[in-house]
Amino acid sequence: MRVRWVVGGVLGTAAATALVVARAHHNRISELRRNIAELPDDLPTVLPPSREHTVTADDGIMVSVEELDPADGGVPEFTVILIHGYTLDRRSWLYQRDALAHSTAPRVRVVLYDHRSHGRSGRSPRKACTVKQLGRDLDAVIRVAAPEGRIVLIGHSLGGMTIMALAEDNPELFAERISGVAFINTSAGDIGRTGLPKPFLSRRNPVMPVARQLSRWEPSARAVDRGREISRNLTWSLTRKLAFGDEAVDPALVELMYMMIRATSFEVMTDFLEEFGAHNRYAALAGLQFAKALVLGSDGDQLIQFQHSEAIAALLPDAELVQVQGSGHVTMLEQPKRVNEHLLDLLAQCAGALPRR
Repeated sequence: MRVRWVVGGVLGTAAATALVVARAHHNRISELRRNIAELPDDLPTVLPPSREHTVTADDGIMVSVEELDPADGGVPEFTVILIHGYTLDRRSWLYQRDALAHSTAPRVRVVLYDHRSHGRSGRSPRKACTVKQLGRDLDAVIRVAAPEGRIVLIGHSLGGMTIMALAEDNPELFAERISGVAFINTSAGDIGRTGLPKPFLSRRNPVMPVARQLSRWEPSARAVDRGREISRNLTWSLTRKLAFGDEAVDPALVELMYMMIRATSFEVMTDFLEEFGAHNRYAALAGLQFAKALVLGSDGDQLIQFQHSEAIAALLPDAELVQVQGSGHVTMLEQPKRVNEHLLDLLAQCAGALPRR
């Protein structure tokens, strides 16, 4: 009996301590988020779009699109299309839309859009939530927003996979009009590539099948979304830990990431999960042989490790391979100056102003 009392006392004390620690953490995050507006940061003012419209995908889903003309009013030499990652939206290109719109060597027109079921775009049936379909959506955006002239495609994470899907289905477009591509923190797949670490979203992650089953039962999906709201400060902390490499990152950036992810329902999140396990587009990279390429990853990416960038670059022998130190998965937000420097170099090479590295 005495042993049970002792064990019960120890467990009770541990539970009480855990609750105190959890409450203290919750309070710290709450205070931090309340003070975000007062914290010094260098987030740029969002440039208003020159035009905003929708593009109808080949299955009728409406894709929300923004276009920005050169900030100085000059004539653009070509169009740059920014393609965002999973559970995010075009706000993730906060720094890049500003830097590219202000570029003068060369001047470019910037096109941004939200993937189906993300941001302001229309909700898609689950069966159409595939990387292949995202490639067709990108093709539709190009046909409407950039029907002629040269193009540079810049994709982050799922956005990079979307570019590969487009190259798989339409390699002629890359030979004729795509001058350059940039792959940021993305993967061509882990199937058939021994030695590559498994991405967090791999089908071999045991959490993924459970998440898919939960999402198929509507009460569970609603419960998960309610739980995300109740545990919002925990979700905020996990966002900081998983998306960024440095916990000292500007909290305003974490808040931006959190708001984008929060706007993506659990059901939509799981709609795409099977795609990450099936994604294998190493062969599609052959279609990029005519385009100048930048492959950029980071040493602190916990979702898609840098070896995946190395595997892509190995099949693009003329590509510039860059590893950003101290950054996580959203390198374009965490270290925008470094990323923008390489993107502007890529654009200059596409314009013929710089020799290829």
